[in-house]
Amino acid sequence: MNKQPQIIVALDFADVKVALAFVALLSPTQCRLKVGSELFTRGGPDLVRRLVDLKFSVFLDLKFYDIPNTVAQACLAAADLGVWMINVHALGGIAMMSAAKKVLQSYGATAPLLIAVTALTSYNENEWQSLGFKQNINTSVLHLAQLTHDAGLEGVVCSAEEAAALRAQFGPSFCLVTPGIRLEDDAHDDQQRVVTPESALAAGSDYLVMGRSITRSPDPQALLARLNEELFKRQ
Repeated sequence: MNKQPQIIVALDFADVKVALAFVALLSPTQCRLKVGSELFTRGGPDLVRRLVDLKFSVFLDLKFYDIPNTVAQACLAAADLGVWMINVHALGGIAMMSAAKKVLQSYGATAPLLIAVTALTSYNENEWQSLGFKQNINTSVLHLAQLTHDAGLEGVVCSAEEAAALRAQFGPSFCLVTPGIRLEDDAHDDQQRVVTPESALAAGSDYLVMGRSITRSPDPQALLARLNEELFKRQ
């Protein structure tokens, strides 16, 4: 049974002090943390270092997407911060992803996990097609995940709707990180393809990214304790 935290709390705050005050309510034994573009732009590397110093496993969600050398160096800089996980865009291609993976090899066993974004969970089918993709989202995700796997990355960010197919295609060692997780009664907000934590885990997800459900809770620590208990029972 995996007793390591599977819930990644998205710190989608516009203010660093507010984010840190919220983090003070949490325990690294109950969750991991995700720092995205907005909070990183405001708090920078120093904020990430503070979270790492607090013993949290940090997923630096900056979705690097550029020429191979630039992405590789960005991943190297992220690894220097001591983060647990980094992501890139699979649309950057095998050369870009391979360069990022190669540069992290110098960290050996302490290298952060490197995963790739396939299709953002904010996309619906119409929006995906409007970008010029000929295949539907599910088929595109499988193709991008195959490129990610071929480049040697540890896994992908995906919707739980694709998790079962990805697990079947790539096996148990391929890491699946699922955003768009909501509790049963939550609003979907800007996410189009959302599921509950239990459904995501049943579909094959390894880690569940949860934001508003937890950050807006009056007692986030109690909520995390309850969710973890329920998730552990299902393993």
